[in-house]
Amino acid sequence: MRSSNPVFSRRGFGRDNGHAGFNAQQPQAGGPAVGTQGNPYAQGNPYAQDATNPYATNPYAQQDQYGAPVAPPRGSVMTMDDVVTRTAITLGLVVGGAAVAWITNMGLGLAIGAALVAMVLGLVQSFKQKPVPALILAYAGFEGLFLGALSNYINTWVAPGAAMQAVLGTMAVFATMLVLYKTRIVRVTARFTRFVMIAAISFMVLTAVNLLFMVFGGGDGLGFRSGGLGIVFGIVGVLLGAFFLALDFKQVEDGIAYGAPREESWLAAFGLTMTLVWIYLEMLRLVSILSGDD
Repeated sequence: MRSSNPVFSRRGFGRDNGHAGFNAQQPQAGGPAVGTQGNPYAQGNPYAQDATNPYATNPYAQQDQYGAPVAPPRGSVMTMDDVVTRTAITLGLVVGGAAVAWITNMGLGLAIGAALVAMVLGLVQSFKQKPVPALILAYAGFEGLFLGALSNYINTWVAPGAAMQAVLGTMAVFATMLVLYKTRIVRVTARFTRFVMIAAISFMVLTAVNLLFMVFGGGDGLGFRSGGLGIVFGIVGVLLGAFFLALDFKQVEDGIAYGAPREESWLAAFGLTMTLVWIYLEMLRLVSILSGDD
């Protein structure tokens, strides 16, 4: 089963072995390779050039003079520092774009246009075979313009202080899920991934149906974005974002363990940024609904 995250879905990541990994028959990083359990000296090599390693054919997977696979140079593989640095860059652009939109009091019309551009850029990158930093950075910038204009509007006309509350809520969700994942309270298994996929698809379908009713029927549509039902729907949206964070953490962990090319850190940053944007939007909507009920 492919990853539910569209950013990683074309990278050969799979989850058919109980815990999220790269392939149905892929051993755990550092564990015995398939078919070598009887040999205590035959340990699994995450850089081995075989069909079970999605990065086996990349230029960093080298062989020694006898044809045996060797680990790639440390400078050519993805590290946690790479992921943190590139995620900071993309999130910095989001914040920068939001600040520009807020300070210039950008209108909602232009904000929607920026959101559409960001969506197109995100889709293009999602279907690329390799990460394109220019696309990812452009996505972050346009997404920031949209978030800044929307936040300014809600903060001014709907719920004063909503933007800061949404930011703090997003940070709290990120920190909580990171702790739960690192302590293995939350485990990314095949069942967990299927559940998140089904829930996310159902959520998006209901959102689209509600939008159609709002456009053609007027009002709040089916009521998924207002009142008590809107609060429940908002909480579900935040939880889904938290679950996607767990999937993102697993992809980063596996990429580092299996020697993914360094350029894949841009892809990890892209996935984390999209997930955090999702959580922020749901938090902003939830705060707006709660403020309106006071």
